[in-house]
Amino acid sequence: MKILRTGTNDFTCLPGDPKGVGSPPMCEDKVAMQWNRDFAEHKAKPTTNVPGVEYMLAGATQRSDSNPFDKTDPPIRIGPHWMILWPFDPKTTGLPTTHKPTGAYIMWAGTPWAHVHIMGAP
Repeated sequence: MKILRTGTNDFTCLPGDPKGVGSPPMCEDKVAMQWNRDFAEHKAKPTTNVPGVEYMLAGATQRSDSNPFDKTDPPIRIGPHWMILWPFDPKTTGLPTTHKPTGAYIMWAGTPWAHVHIMGAP
């Protein structure tokens, strides 16, 4: 993992890979870094026990709002957003599970990798 800049506020910024799907430039706290390491290692679920926070002000690409490990669907471009990495449940939160250009939705609902996207630049 290439670190763009280590922050002084527990956030670390990474340059990402503009040509890669699912590897955008981002800044993340220590918990989010562990969550992303677990995801990259294809663990059954995150090993974190508190929510992590990350943001992607340049937006990102992903393949699916429902399948965390989808490698075949065409890329979906999403705009700037924040993510709260915690297994949120749409039934208890009332949040939708489909991509929205603004507001919040739960990505990968029903999986251990579920988390909230808060769309829009802060």
